[in-house]
Amino acid sequence: MSKITRRDFFQHAGIVTAGGIALSGTLPELVSTPAQAQSSPSQPIVFENVLGEYGPWAKKMLEDAPAKLSFLRDEFNLGGIDSWRKKARLRLLDCLAMPDSGGVPKAQVLEQVEFEGLTIQHLQWELPYGPPTRAMFLKPSNAKGKLPAILALHDHSGKKYFGHQKISRASSEVDPLIKQHVDEYYEGVWWANQMARRGYAVLVPDAFLFGSRRIRLSQVPRIMRGLLVEGNPDNDLDIVAYNRWASQHEHDVAKSLLCAGTTMPGVVVGDDQRALDYLCSREDVDVSRIGCCGLSSGGLRTLFLAGLDDRIAAACCVGMMTTWRDLCLNKSYTHTWMIYPPGFMRDLDYPEILGLRVPLPIFVQNAEHDQLFTLSEVQRADRMLADIYKKAGAESQYKSAFYPGTHRFDLKMQEDAFTWLDSKLLNSRS
Repeated sequence: MSKITRRDFFQHAGIVTAGGIALSGTLPELVSTPAQAQSSPSQPIVFENVLGEYGPWAKKMLEDAPAKLSFLRDEFNLGGIDSWRKKARLRLLDCLAMPDSGGVPKAQVLEQVEFEGLTIQHLQWELPYGPPTRAMFLKPSNAKGKLPAILALHDHSGKKYFGHQKISRASSEVDPLIKQHVDEYYEGVWWANQMARRGYAVLVPDAFLFGSRRIRLSQVPRIMRGLLVEGNPDNDLDIVAYNRWASQHEHDVAKSLLCAGTTMPGVVVGDDQRALDYLCSREDVDVSRIGCCGLSSGGLRTLFLAGLDDRIAAACCVGMMTTWRDLCLNKSYTHTWMIYPPGFMRDLDYPEILGLRVPLPIFVQNAEHDQLFTLSEVQRADRMLADIYKKAGAESQYKSAFYPGTHRFDLKMQEDAFTWLDSKLLNSRS
């Protein structure tokens, strides 16, 4: 009998990638509920979870009590909110170990086009490391003066060949793979374009490891890439093969970055902060009215950026809310390394990273049947954020909603998100 590899199993099971890790409805659901008693009375009852018999031990480390730096702890109060935020943010930055990503990027306009009532610029800028970042900037063609702005953050979905093209476009010609992706996750809408049509200046940068920032096959050792070569961008099979390889390669990237003294989330956040720097530097942007939004890892990027940077006046996190306990016991296999700041998990719970921006407004959108999370933990995260905003006397600045369906940012969710962002940014004046 031939040996079956992990990759063979995933491919045979028809598994699609989400968050960079293999995921399929054919895999058993992992939930932190007691398993049936073992056949031998001498064996302890364990939880069904990612860690097996180690799960109960790990669960104890993630206590139900507020984490060490949680604003919900008794020692933190409204009067000391600024000192609490400073202390918690410094701890998070320490764990992210962000590299020096330079100052405000100097963007080059590669091309400017008019498309469906929008003026669109294809941009490129250099950071101190890696290939140049490509981005798309969109605004209404007839716009004048300073506009409210949106930093639109694309998803992961295990598809690293493309970046900003997943949520923005400048032409009626679209790659079939991108069209399929937009149909599946965004109900056929390139939502960054929709935001620009509502009157916003919108910047959509490629994230670290995606699109222009992806790692090229020719630049890794042969033993890692096998027979794969950087293929024809017009060949969908070559792109699919690259995406499959890049999803597995992410594990090696994360380990190598740790050896270099930084982390994957640290590099991702650094890239996004430089994009925010550039957006704030534009003469056609009102820096007092900048929002941030994204689905999945775009929601994750929103969580970190909005939690750390008060230049984000309003933040909408879509399909990326849960707890460290959920990730530890149930769902780590569905998610990218971009989530985990080493050593930080007992300082703040995952949703509390976004809560670092209290009392600034946030909107969190969740899908009730999102396969990337356990619903009860998503609900617990929602209560945690609501309690933070209540303690800060800012209940009106926290909004959350649960929608039917699976992992997506569909038309109903988009309209709710855009209407909320309008209320915070488009309909206000500095």
